Amino acid sequence: MRYIAAVDIGSSSITLMVGSIDGDNIQIVYKGDVPSEGVRYSSIFNPQLVVAPLKKAIAEAEKALNIKIYQVLVGLPRCFVRQINARGELPRADQASCITQEEVDSLKNIALDDYPDIDLEREVIYDAVSQSFSVDDYHQIDESEVVGIVSSTLEGNFKIFSGSKRSSDNLSMVMNSADVAFKTIFTPLTTAAAVLSRDERETGVALIEMGGGVTSVSVYHDNILRYYASIPFGGKSVTADIKRECGLSTPLAENIKLAFGGCMPDKLPSLGDKTIRIDYNDSGIDKQLPVRFLSEIITAREKEIVDAMLWYIQQSGYAEHLRSGIVLTGGAAGMLNLAPMIKEMTGYTVRLGHPLALFSSVGCGAHELDSATTVGMILAAKHMERLNCIEKLPEPEPVEEDVPEKEEERDILVLEAPVAKPEPEPAEKKPKKERKPKEPKERKPKPSWVKGIANGASSFWDILFDQDDTDANN
Repeated sequence: MRYIAAVDIGSSSITLMVGSIDGDNIQIVYKGDVPSEGVRYSSIFNPQLVVAPLKKAIAEAEKALNIKIYQVLVGLPRCFVRQINARGELPRADQASCITQEEVDSLKNIALDDYPDIDLEREVIYDAVSQSFSVDDYHQIDESEVVGIVSSTLEGNFKIFSGSKRSSDNLSMVMNSADVAFKTIFTPLTTAAAVLSRDERETGVALIEMGGGVTSVSVYHDNILRYYASIPFGGKSVTADIKRECGLSTPLAENIKLAFGGCMPDKLPSLGDKTIRIDYNDSGIDKQLPVRFLSEIITAREKEIVDAMLWYIQQSGYAEHLRSGIVLTGGAAGMLNLAPMIKEMTGYTVRLGHPLALFSSVGCGAHELDSATTVGMILAAKHMERLNCIEKLPEPEPVEEDVPEKEEERDILVLEAPVAKPEPEPAEKKPKKERKPKEPKERKPKPSWVKGIANGASSFWDILFDQDDTDANN
């Protein structure tokens, strides 16, 4: 059995999830969230601020599960990702043999190495996704079909996704400061595998992931990621609008959004006519906030975000091929009436993308919308056979318990030994008492202070002993 720890460093929170993998069985055993700092648009801009909450998230998981986490999977930033079309060609030495997976991987590396449009001083390659392959007599072949074909040549088309090198370096700095090894994941691929069915990816679907600081869209067709784009707006943008328009603090605006927020004010029958009363105990002032007005603020921002996603879907060239419509996932996708609003705006079928039933869990919230990213990383680790992120600690415990017990027994023996020594004292006292007549040795003491002690009137020694006691206490 292997254990996998996955971390999603978001603009609003850091989520850490732990899962166990035993053959084909995957179980999510832990999920924890802590507020994040130093993160904007899912990218770390202040590494020093991120280290403390990340350490806290790891420590809480270790304490809850009694484990030691020494390696994690961590998602790469989802914003400011650039995609490039690349092409590679591989002449084959043995033209009568079947194409192997190793040759396909070599072709992908050739496309990455030879593409001149990537500035490796400022950019880092996140991933390369195969789009199609060509051989002697066939074109537009999928990667799953090209292995095994006999051909003299092999050509491939790829989508290369790259991001900021600074963001990647900051991520490495944070992980090193937290004393944890890590492996990066381009999460649009893994999240889709956790949320979308194979039929949806085959027939065409747009996966819109709405986070705290980033909203992204991944377009799938023929089971291949065809297009990816993102904008630096999300749930925190909605909260900022409520804060600004209603004159509230950020925590209060967030709580009101979660409790009473919703899109399309005309379709909030139970809430639309209500008013939220906000009492300020310190000043004795209260504020009235109509739910309809709150919904208008939220709807305006959500429409702006959705319009941007629709524009990118048009840019992908697959807007007419999305037979499975749109799937919404992410922590900010659960806004009331958001899915019906998108359906009304676009005409696509729209559903909420909870993680699919590909695993079991122990009631830790692994099937919620905000768990899609971390669940996707753990599911992807199923194929990483050598990856094990956790060291189980319960096994050494019996040894640790035995050692203290022996040490305690030794301590008792050591402590009892001096107690046993005074035992002969009673026997010694008796003969000493019998020899009292011999104690004329007391002639040695000077009568001046002996008599004083007997009368309880000594001043010199009393003062001296009192002074010694005072010095010792100090």
